[in-house]
Amino acid sequence: MPAPLTVAVLPGDHIGPEITRAAVLALEAANETYGLNLRFEEHMVGHASLQAHGTTLTDNVYTAAVEAAGILLGPCDNGGYPAPKDGGINVPGKFRHDLDLYANLRPSRSHRNVPHARPGLDVLIVRENSEGFYPDRNMFEGYGEVMPVEGVAISMRKITAHASNRIARSAFEWARRRRSHVTVVTKKHIFRMTDGLFYNECAKVAAEYPDVRWNSSIVDAFNADIYMNPDRYDVVVMTNLFGDIISNLCSALAGGLGLGGGVNAGVSHAMANASHGSAPDIAGQDKANPISMVISGAMLLGWLGQKYGREDLLATEKAIERAIDRVLESPETRTMDVGGYASCSRSAAAIADAIRQKI
Repeated sequence: MPAPLTVAVLPGDHIGPEITRAAVLALEAANETYGLNLRFEEHMVGHASLQAHGTTLTDNVYTAAVEAAGILLGPCDNGGYPAPKDGGINVPGKFRHDLDLYANLRPSRSHRNVPHARPGLDVLIVRENSEGFYPDRNMFEGYGEVMPVEGVAISMRKITAHASNRIARSAFEWARRRRSHVTVVTKKHIFRMTDGLFYNECAKVAAEYPDVRWNSSIVDAFNADIYMNPDRYDVVVMTNLFGDIISNLCSALAGGLGLGGGVNAGVSHAMANASHGSAPDIAGQDKANPISMVISGAMLLGWLGQKYGREDLLATEKAIERAIDRVLESPETRTMDVGGYASCSRSAAAIADAIRQKI
């Protein structure tokens, strides 16, 4: 029996508890089927924690999550929280910052029978997650947007050689595990200093990986070409804002945002969470697509497998992906957003059943 690993489960807000419950159902099925010795500890965050404890993230929950092997976090209603001084801590942002989760990994893959999916799409977006045009993460102190006079707003972009180099290295390492190709996406002819620095660091890293082919693409041309020729792309690395936008585009090309999983990873910690928001308009209606969260949970197993050298976890990640493929084949087990008529709970149960059947 392998050593036990604890996953901190933080359900989040609105549809968060529904799809997080689905992910845990799938992971528990995998745990039982493959003898993984995983333990799941659920903790309250978000609006539920705010109501009960006056803060969206208590110190005890924060400590438990940091000490766990991995974090499974449901979508959070960050925009609906009060100010931090009133208890409205940005839950994913707090973990991302404190644990230096610099790599946001978002895969998108087309599935047979899913409406609107682009055949041939199988891409991993590697998004730099610690700086860029995001004003909450590009300053040592303060906020990276200012309004110097009325009617004039300025947003600052920070790109460093350090962050660019390490995200490029992450992309090339992932390419070695996939199809050995990296595309570097920039707007370097316009953002000559910032995207120029990012590109140059990617080129330096590329020289260390002669076994990995690579090319560069301008962001607007990339947006058009991945629609027209999705099979050209394998691993795609880019700065923060471009990565946020393009990863959602790729989820749509795979059939919908409900299929877009993701992991925020650092050197020693990882946090799995869906790539979409908390969808308050359908909360509590059993309509949400659970697959994004299930994919994220599977990716967390893969990350843990790499960290601890556990082939069983790496193999289980692939087993969950096969179970998802099976569930997406039939409208009876797909949710409405991807052309089916199953509820969230029905789709989740079908995924767990497929895992137990070792599809």
